[in-house]
Amino acid sequence: MEVFVLEIENPGCFWVTMKGSAPYIVDDIEYENLKAEMSQFYDKSDKEVDELKLLMERGGQVYVVFSEELKCWCRAVIKSVMYCTDHYQIQCFLVDYAKYIFVNSKDVRVALEAFTQIPYRAKKCRLYRTRPVTLRIDFCEDTVKIVPAKKWDSAATHYFQNLLKAATHMRARLCALEDNTFDVFLYVTIKDEKVCVNDDLVSKKFARFEEAEENTASSPDHQQNRMSLNIKSHPVTIANPALASRPVLSQEKGSTSLETGLTVCSSCPKETDRRSGTDLKENTEPIVNVIPGSPVREDAVVRMDRPQEFLNSDPLKTHIIEDDQQSFQNLSEERNFIFLSNKIEPSSSLETAPLYDDLKKELTRKLFLGPSFTQSYCWPPIAQGCDVVTVSYQGNDPLLYIPPILTVLQLGSCYKALPKRNGPLVLILCPGWKKAQLVFELLKGFGRCSRQLHPMLIMLGRNKEEAGRVKIQGCEIIVTTPYSFLRLFEHRSTLFCRLCHLVLDEVEVLLSEATEQVFTILNCYKKAVTSEEWKCSPQQIIAVGTHWNKHIVNLIKQFMNDPYIVITSVEEASIYGNVQQVVQPCMSSERTAVLVRTLDVTHSSLQKVLVFTDSVNEAEMVHEALESNSIFSLKIHTESKLNLKCILGQWKEKCSAGTRVVLVLTDDCMQPLGITDATCVIHFSFSSPRIFGHRLRSMSDNFCNVIKDSSVDQEYTKARSVLLLAESSACHALEILRYLQHAKAEIPPELCDITAKALEAEEDQKLSRPLCAYLKTFGICKNRTVCPDRHHINVQMDVPQNVPDKMLQMPGYVTIVPLHIVNATNYFGRIVDKEKDQYEILSEEMNEYFKEPDNKISVRNVEKLAVYGLCEKTLFHRVQVVEIPPKEEENVFFSIKIKYIDEGRMSQAQSYQLLHLPARFQHLPPQAVEFIVCRVKPLDNEMEWNPEVTDYIHHKIKGKLHEAKVVHTLGNTAWVDPMVRVSRLSGLKVSINEYNVRSEILSTGLGTDNPEHIPQLQELCRHVKVVDDAENTEPLSIEENTAGPENASSPENPSVQENPAENCGSSEIPTGTQPCGGVAQTEETKDSTLDQQKCFYPEMKWFENEETVTVRVKIANASDCKCEFAKEKMVFSACSGGKLYLADLELHRCILAEKSMYVVKDEEVVIVLVKEEKGAWCKLLKNKNTHLSFDFEHWEDLEDEGPFPVGIKKLHCTSAVTEECVDSSEESGTESDE
Repeated sequence: MEVFVLEIENPGCFWVTMKGSAPYIVDDIEYENLKAEMSQFYDKSDKEVDELKLLMERGGQVYVVFSEELKCWCRAVIKSVMYCTDHYQIQCFLVDYAKYIFVNSKDVRVALEAFTQIPYRAKKCRLYRTRPVTLRIDFCEDTVKIVPAKKWDSAATHYFQNLLKAATHMRARLCALEDNTFDVFLYVTIKDEKVCVNDDLVSKKFARFEEAEENTASSPDHQQNRMSLNIKSHPVTIANPALASRPVLSQEKGSTSLETGLTVCSSCPKETDRRSGTDLKENTEPIVNVIPGSPVREDAVVRMDRPQEFLNSDPLKTHIIEDDQQSFQNLSEERNFIFLSNKIEPSSSLETAPLYDDLKKELTRKLFLGPSFTQSYCWPPIAQGCDVVTVSYQGNDPLLYIPPILTVLQLGSCYKALPKRNGPLVLILCPGWKKAQLVFELLKGFGRCSRQLHPMLIMLGRNKEEAGRVKIQGCEIIVTTPYSFLRLFEHRSTLFCRLCHLVLDEVEVLLSEATEQVFTILNCYKKAVTSEEWKCSPQQIIAVGTHWNKHIVNLIKQFMNDPYIVITSVEEASIYGNVQQVVQPCMSSERTAVLVRTLDVTHSSLQKVLVFTDSVNEAEMVHEALESNSIFSLKIHTESKLNLKCILGQWKEKCSAGTRVVLVLTDDCMQPLGITDATCVIHFSFSSPRIFGHRLRSMSDNFCNVIKDSSVDQEYTKARSVLLLAESSACHALEILRYLQHAKAEIPPELCDITAKALEAEEDQKLSRPLCAYLKTFGICKNRTVCPDRHHINVQMDVPQNVPDKMLQMPGYVTIVPLHIVNATNYFGRIVDKEKDQYEILSEEMNEYFKEPDNKISVRNVEKLAVYGLCEKTLFHRVQVVEIPPKEEENVFFSIKIKYIDEGRMSQAQSYQLLHLPARFQHLPPQAVEFIVCRVKPLDNEMEWNPEVTDYIHHKIKGKLHEAKVVHTLGNTAWVDPMVRVSRLSGLKVSINEYNVRSEILSTGLGTDNPEHIPQLQELCRHVKVVDDAENTEPLSIEENTAGPENASSPENPSVQENPAENCGSSEIPTGTQPCGGVAQTEETKDSTLDQQKCFYPEMKWFENEETVTVRVKIANASDCKCEFAKEKMVFSACSGGKLYLADLELHRCILAEKSMYVVKDEEVVIVLVKEEKGAWCKLLKNKNTHLSFDFEHWEDLEDEGPFPVGIKKLHCTSAVTEECVDSSEESGTESDE
């Protein structure tokens, strides 16, 4: 059939429209009619989609969005949701145009059923049996080979794109439909010559043909997901692609692709569902079982069942370093492992699930694809009212427990024995307000298909009055956090009088971060259910999570009654099963000897040992080494002459106690062998973390059920995993360490040393990233190992360069106006000069300029990082282009990402909205400064502010002038404490403090004191990271910015970085004594005639009053002390402890050399510089110096002595040291501020 290409990613992924007569092809006229009907309907409709529903969108729902580029309404599926200040930015995939676009949440509409009946116009295709290749260079053998690859390289993609661009005609022959993608033979006509693209790529060495035998040997799941489209061989077996590509069909049970709308064919025929369910029931055994088939692919359900932002961060997740590396969170690709403490009959389909009919209809209407593999085992025991513990890769999914709990609640008769009082039947404890909000919205979404349960989301702070105002009359489900619930319980002691179901969501997080609170609630629940009325009422505790936790054992033994334990993660099952984890660090050449010593340990019981290797050669080498050491072993690999049946026969032979059976194998033999009764796994090689779970699975029959059998000692283990960690596997040391820590295993010192270096290297790789927002806002980042941002000061990024003098002259107390509120303590705004505000002048001139229509000149060629004008309502702003979508650079009109450089906020705009900005409006540097209120953080160990607090502060401070004291700065970020709204009384020379922002946050009850905030930042600044070319970078110094925040852009180049917080300098960075040849040396020091490698730079601190500057040089027992004064220079030298100290300082302003002096003391040298002109110095030196810092001990703090000082124009410093050093105030020119 004839095809037209819409979009190309690579030969394995491109989108086309098809022309011809087939059940899954619709004429273009129908699409035009559809577009017209949608435009006619939605142009009149203003009903927007609820933003919270968009957050919970699980990928299958079809929406209608307005495309600014196409100027029409289009069908789309949501790919991601990005939160902005007052709206959501939605990334959508246009299913009829194969385009990715961003739209505002107000431009999203619910699709009517009439608009979802015809298939998607864009069909996703790939070249049939054509797979990528790449060059592999063997430096040892000095050879180059073409080998199979996992990804298409850029050369093959470029050639494929050029081939299709040059084609005048294209046709495709459909061969198969697999995983929602059409497999095709593609034929193009170029200059009257017909070419098969599949063959052409292979002949040009860009690809290889996949042999048919590879398909026949593939897994059953692969065979089920693959369907032939060959009309001759299967004339009637097509699962109606025309119907499958329709977005919404309640009768179908297939999973729908986000891009194509095609249903996975394996789930369409009824026979498949029946057979899948039969396999589940027949192969499920108590304790442990590996099930060959699953109801629905778990990985497909994960993408649809919950928003990605709620996926739990954990210590086992790591960054992807290479393409073939994955974190321990995703080690097992096969999702059909199950560990059960009691036998469960799984629900293989929604029809057989233990849910009430109305709920099934609602799930079908929402395009629910389950039950997933985990849900198929969780739902039955929960619906029966049993206690359940679930640990799964999808353990943070609320749909694991919500549907069966709603089903139980429909049976009102089982609650008749309970007292007729106000109190919930269900309590759902979540680890934070975000997860609680998600669960609450899901419950509300199911409200119309169940009886009135009146769920409540309760988030309480420390305000006792707020807890007293909570009304729970008629509420049957409470969603909250442990802290909030206990605050409510203090005022309402009847909360447990009707409580039957207690749910612990993300149990491992709850038991790690709120252990005491959770067990307090459990004890209260246990005490309540022992009363007489509970004998005929349900008593159920449900715990779901992604990881096993040591406290879960106490939870089960003390509070649960014969619970059903469901674990679908091999790694977590091995921890529960008490598998001993052993790591043996050794050199590659020593691995064989270590292996022999490990096997020489005798056991009284039967030992079945698997030795895993990475290659055939390695397997042969290990087998020969064992034979030479008189250790009998079997071997199996892809080139082995023995077949699998022979090896399995010898493996399964009955042997006497004390016998040892050793099998050496490669990883690709694990699945065909299907061994699950090994007692020991030895990882002779460890090429990738992904295979770790597969190997542990070989011992699953010997996982201990420590909960079921209370007589089993925790120290006793029947299974053991031994990893020989050689230098070749050191790159995986970090993942290994995290898993061992999670498993509470013994960690060898060598591994700690390796991982310490790996962690340092990992942080060094982040030096170009922005400084972590949590670190700036709260002084700490809980998830450093998974946080993508850096956690060290970077000399190059965090020091401002070419800072305008006007910014440096700001005093410690500044007037600020917040314009963009990020959260309760983080804002972007401007520093206002009350005498002559340059920005106000610029703004007036700019608005006056653009009033003339002739001056509104649209920009034709938009450049990244360039600054333009933009009209917003009636005001004009300076904006900078931050991002231009690469696919839209050639279009006339396209959407771009911009930043308001004078306000700090980000937004989207159309290219035609940008106006040419004359140069005179670009001379003023960007005015946006990031402000962070210090010493306050969210309550209850939360890492994000509750929206209630953010909204309250947003309405209170936005656009209003505040007085703030700058206590710390890093480049364009200023930490302020306090930040006060000051008002002047009209007619009186009196000012009053309306409110203190920090106090206002605390008054909400949802914030708490954070005294370690600034000390942690100061500690951070002591450990400065230096990159390779740091010698050419100005050093980190505090004297440059003791007064206030700076702007890191020069007047000549007004462009700024995407995150204005990353142009940094420091106002307080203590440094130790370092050699003068260090990175932070000034040019003056380098030019000194002394030997730079033999002298050291002393640590110095300075403070000032109106007439003098005092410098304290920290040198104990100084001798040969000299200090030479010049008009703009001071040179100090001294000896101490056998070291020569030198400081050659070029001063920021002039001094009176003849009146300046110094005094030598026991622990320091005090230097007094007399200013030539009276007044405050904003800095001491012309050049930055890391060894010089401002002495805050002599900065008089007026915050506690009276009202907030308004319009303070100088730093107040005591002159105690000055008076002590100078005999006469007339001689020295100093005077005390006291």
